[in-house]
Amino acid sequence: MGLLLSRIHEALTSFYGLNARILLLGLDAAGKTTIIYKLKLNETVTTIPTIGFNVETVQPIKNVTFTVWDVGGQKKIRVLWKHYYINTDGLVFVVDSTDAERFTEAKEELEAILEDEEMKGVPFVILANKQDLPGARRPEELVEELELRKQRGHEWHVQGCCATNGQGLVEGLEKLSEMVRQRKKTRAL
Repeated sequence: MGLLLSRIHEALTSFYGLNARILLLGLDAAGKTTIIYKLKLNETVTTIPTIGFNVETVQPIKNVTFTVWDVGGQKKIRVLWKHYYINTDGLVFVVDSTDAERFTEAKEELEAILEDEEMKGVPFVILANKQDLPGARRPEELVEELELRKQRGHEWHVQGCCATNGQGLVEGLEKLSEMVRQRKKTRAL
């Protein structure tokens, strides 16, 4: 019976595509809101710090629909992040790759997210934003800075990107969609 349900789920997912709830988090000024509107509108929009959250539906690639919850990253708002974890299929954590002084803070916030019971096993992509700027750390360097190799129980990927021109965004979300699809398939068994 389990095999039959798994096959039905697989057939429906391949026919109708992937629908997933994605949480978009990161420290303030990392570029989260710029990313979501670049994906949705294919435009660079002028943003102000997000107080609260934005919810947008984006289709970054064919047969993939993400409902993205973009939650503000200011320190006083981060305590509310945990209220958005339930039913999350994937996490996008945005890091300003030029702001080396805040890598430790970003690492600590990411670790706190991933340790929460609601986020157990949720795959994540780190978007190493602002790759177009001088001094930007390469994705491989962020793997070390954020100590990602210590992560257990989560599939992950680091993707360099530039929110203002869109470079790397689709590639990062393609990888996330693969990981989310695999997790949903595994959980359906």
